[in-house]
Amino acid sequence: MEVSTQPESAEAPSLSEHLRRGDLMSAACPSREVLRHVTSRWGVLVLIVLEGGTHRFSELRRAIGGVSERMLAQTLQWLEGDGLVERFAHDVVPPHVEYSLTPLGREAAARVRGLADWIETQMPRLMAARRERE
Repeated sequence: MEVSTQPESAEAPSLSEHLRRGDLMSAACPSREVLRHVTSRWGVLVLIVLEGGTHRFSELRRAIGGVSERMLAQTLQWLEGDGLVERFAHDVVPPHVEYSLTPLGREAAARVRGLADWIETQMPRLMAARRERE
């Protein structure tokens, strides 16, 4: 057990203080894997689409332009493994599988939607910055 040499504060540390001294900056931190899944291009888009409700695999693929079947399947497996997505396999022929967000997944989707919305609204400024650098 590690003993702190810093005096205890009556207040809990802020989130940013926790992140500055936390494990996220450590190469071995398991939260990095979740961060990679959630913030990957396909992870963000899957979360945003599922924020609108339950979808079948084919519906997700149509909604997310450019994603391959393999990459979508892998992304869904990652997000399911992280507890963000639920997979429902109906016992019918042909197979009928649906995906939806868990409560934790809804929280994550709201967070990445905020970033995606910011990017969309700032595109004119972002593109101008790109042009200035060319």
